[in-house]
Amino acid sequence: MSSKVLRVRVSPGALGDALQGFVRAAESAQAGRSVRPQFSVGFSEVGPMLAAFTPKRWELIGVLRESGPCSIRALAGKLGRDYKNVHTDVAALELWMAVERLDDGRVWVPWDEISVDLQLPQAVAA
Repeated sequence: MSSKVLRVRVSPGALGDALQGFVRAAESAQAGRSVRPQFSVGFSEVGPMLAAFTPKRWELIGVLRESGPCSIRALAGKLGRDYKNVHTDVAALELWMAVERLDDGRVWVPWDEISVDLQLPQAVAA
């Protein structure tokens, strides 16, 4: 069984890379070859990634990963944080696919790993 990995990528060409990956996957599927699913979110600059994945949100992901599915209220208690702020963070992390909500309303981290890749801008010749 392969692990489920969410890739968070910061690269000036993140959108183009994602589109190329989609085209390659579509071509493979049309040719009858198996396609390994990949889940990723991309940012063209580091600032928006740091705004989406703040230190408090990484802490939330870690606690949720350790505790397993739980309600937002229970998660807020585990984090020692205000319910409203945790609710806001969970909603943001849902948009970026880092957490998911179960049918019963509990939230969880569906990933075995979240990998962050930061590509530095091209160096200018001195």
